[in-house]
Amino acid sequence: MTWEVMEAAGRPLYHAPMDIALAAAAPASQLRPFGEHLRDWRQRRRMSQMDLAHEAEISTRHLSFVETGRSAPSREMVLRLAERLEVPLRERNALLVAAGYAPMYRERPLDDPALAAARDAVQLILRSHEPYPALAIDRHWNLLAHNAVVPHLLAGVDASLLQAPANVLRLSLHPDGLAPRIANLGQWRHHLFERLRQQIQATGDRTLQALEQELRGYPVPEDADETRLEGEVLGIAVPLRFRTEGGVLNLISTTTIFGTPVDVTLQELALETFFPADPFTAEQLRGFAAR
Repeated sequence: MTWEVMEAAGRPLYHAPMDIALAAAAPASQLRPFGEHLRDWRQRRRMSQMDLAHEAEISTRHLSFVETGRSAPSREMVLRLAERLEVPLRERNALLVAAGYAPMYRERPLDDPALAAARDAVQLILRSHEPYPALAIDRHWNLLAHNAVVPHLLAGVDASLLQAPANVLRLSLHPDGLAPRIANLGQWRHHLFERLRQQIQATGDRTLQALEQELRGYPVPEDADETRLEGEVLGIAVPLRFRTEGGVLNLISTTTIFGTPVDVTLQELALETFFPADPFTAEQLRGFAAR
């Protein structure tokens, strides 16, 4: 697959061009009946048929018939059930296709003119966050864009890990990546795996499942204690303690997403912004930005 490049926040943003209709519906949705998809999502959300039927304002009997294939759901019913189950937009399209309907939510590349406003918002956030690091990632934690500070933190990383699409989790935990420079690697590793686990539970994404297996196979230093809350910031945040030539940086992170997306790409885009947890870190980051 070829990767196109566009500029965002002064750094390359990568995306894979793909046909919208094919991207909207996972191949598995064309092979499995709608009822099986629905039952999987209901069980993933740990809801009984009675619970879901109550939320969707239908009878348990009718829901049972839909799951077993004895009744065919209307398009409105598919969307209502998907909403009650908080199914991601990509998978709502898959549910629609499995039920015999056309996908509803589009998936545009980020350089599509229709996403200009969203693209500008991403650029604004990344640039405005300087002199502190900020980056944009897709649903698989692939690096889409970053501001001018991030390359200073990636110095020394093996070049193979930076080839597009560079994966942020792989960069963080690979022994040829940032792992040797993370002072609280055990703690940070545990934090990343917890986020990844929650994401897998929410989406059922097989690519993320394979990524988790790969990451768990990376060697872990003997002193990487995952239970220790070393440097915990004010009892409320897990820090990233990052070694540099000037000393150890203490960073806390926040995640920003679009609040009301109706496009698959936008729903799956997240901005990771890092803030200094102490004056020394703030001073060091200002120095990076000034170089």
